[in-house]
Amino acid sequence: MTLHLYFARRFLISFMGLTGVFFILLALFGLMEQLRRFSVQELGILRVLQMLMLNVPKELYQIFPLIMILSSLVLFLNLARSSELVVARASGRSGLVILLAPVSVALAIGLFGVTTINPIVAATIKQYDTLSQFYRTGTSRILSLGTNGIWLRQGTPQGQTVIFAAGANSDASILLDVDFVAYEGSGGPSQRIIAERAELQDGIWLLTNGKSWPLLRGENAEAQAQNFAELQIATTLTREQIQDGFGKPSAISVWELPGLINQLEAAGFSARRHQMWLQLELSQPVFLVAMVLVAAAFTMGHVRMGRAGLASLAATLSGFGLYYVRNFARILGENGQIPIELAAWAPPIASVLLALGLILHLEDG
Repeated sequence: MTLHLYFARRFLISFMGLTGVFFILLALFGLMEQLRRFSVQELGILRVLQMLMLNVPKELYQIFPLIMILSSLVLFLNLARSSELVVARASGRSGLVILLAPVSVALAIGLFGVTTINPIVAATIKQYDTLSQFYRTGTSRILSLGTNGIWLRQGTPQGQTVIFAAGANSDASILLDVDFVAYEGSGGPSQRIIAERAELQDGIWLLTNGKSWPLLRGENAEAQAQNFAELQIATTLTREQIQDGFGKPSAISVWELPGLINQLEAAGFSARRHQMWLQLELSQPVFLVAMVLVAAAFTMGHVRMGRAGLASLAATLSGFGLYYVRNFARILGENGQIPIELAAWAPPIASVLLALGLILHLEDG
């Protein structure tokens, strides 16, 4: 047990140290990005730094697999060079037994990340997106999902427009039984439009079979109302903005995702992105364990000076390859090409099995 605790402590120290290094690097690169996106003269340096601190946790959380495999490389290379692995094997412990400590730490970090770090990162992402949109456009959230339908808000140089729809398709690009209320720059309503259908196209809403009322002071709106078969209304909204209005999956805690998924499906919207993200987060601990095993497969042997760099490079490239395979499977799952559970769980489980097979082959031939 003392030896396992020693290996676990060494691995945790390596992970925390690399996490701190990457935090500093991401903060430096992120500061340049925030200075490019926001004007210091308009917002002030404190608000720019606030945006930076809200954005860094997301970037750091995304590269957890990279930090994990690099931490594993540091641990095993140091143990191999100091011959501590040789001594541990000489005491009667096999390679798999030696791996129990770092694998347990990786699994604990993964579980802590999913249950605790994920809600924190989701809160920072949500706050960052809200403040970013407010600082750049002067408006807040553009979409709200209610019990009777959905609400949208769009801004144009002429003013704001509030949109209500009783129904919509899966991505809310086609609205049914819509009601548009336009507001002037001074804040008062200027026009109301109802239509059977509104379709989002490039830069416009195409309304069909509706009626328009001008809302001008001192005039009879009904007397000047006009029926139309088709009407175009300029918009700055895009399909991506509307989809993000439901909430980016990464900006929602894993504890809240199941409820949101049920709400979206009950309203008739597609929740595949959110389901995929939930399964990816749940499988994250297994994937982190796979990163440790991949690093161990290449570096647990007695590494000679000339082969240490080659072994590290091979392990890093293998980790990146598995990471991109996982992202590719996520895309297939989001598009409905393969089942969501298969897309989320197959890559990490296959990575663990492949790494274990390589370790057993190197250990026992």
